[in-house]
Amino acid sequence: MPAEPALPTVRTIPALRERIAAWREADESVALVPTMGALHAGHLSLVALARSRCRRVVVSLFVNPTQFAANEDLSAYPRDESGDAAKLAREGVELLFAPSVGEMYPQGFATQVTVSALTRHLCGPHRPGHFEGVATVVTKLLLQALPDIAVFGEKDWQQLQVIRRLALDLNIPVEILGAPTVREPDGLAMSSRNAYLTQEERRIAASLNRVLGDLAHALAAGEPCRAAEEKALRRLLEQGFTSVDYVTVADAETLQPIDRLGARPARAFAAARLGRTRLIDNLPIPGM
Repeated sequence: MPAEPALPTVRTIPALRERIAAWREADESVALVPTMGALHAGHLSLVALARSRCRRVVVSLFVNPTQFAANEDLSAYPRDESGDAAKLAREGVELLFAPSVGEMYPQGFATQVTVSALTRHLCGPHRPGHFEGVATVVTKLLLQALPDIAVFGEKDWQQLQVIRRLALDLNIPVEILGAPTVREPDGLAMSSRNAYLTQEERRIAASLNRVLGDLAHALAAGEPCRAAEEKALRRLLEQGFTSVDYVTVADAETLQPIDRLGARPARAFAAARLGRTRLIDNLPIPGM
């Protein structure tokens, strides 16, 4: 069998900037795809979108400790740098940026980025400090690479809106693109954490998308928001979810919960737990 193509890898910020500067001197456009590794088809769809827009693609691989709470899965989070690098090389990625924790957060690091309005609801109250960690590391990555575009998945819709806001507010000259959620054949949104699910939990997990879909269609048909949300929450528990953090409909841009649909686009959001695995998903309300 032919050898896997090698993927150039840099681990320091100066080395990253040196590679990108060379591309800039050749007048080549650059895309960044930030990841925490454990790559699946969803991540590779982000790479495909990046390649369709820019001549050069950089993927970062960094399991960011500041976005994990003390009781979360930082130590258990799946890691496979060599496997990830092979996948990215096959997709035509030109550079992998895989810094250490010390490179990203050197001794004395004392700055935090907070996007307050967009993190008061949905996952914010259930994961204290999470979005501050996300906002800080993404701000650093955008400034370290200064790409033309950066690509993020719509599965983490709240994260996507937070990143769009921070780039706008901080005048970071990078276009933030969202890529559609990639799903398994039964509708489950692809996630690195799906690997935690047992066989029975995996069967139950597929109902999250179905329940959200029914919620979105009920809302589009005129059912009151609170009644539709409560029905969806009961269904998730009946399906076998251990607990439900939230099921709600919110403004697609501001992420504020809404009591009734209006002229602005809205989405249905849910976060639920199966054993040790926390699953999230979201869908647009049809016709909005």
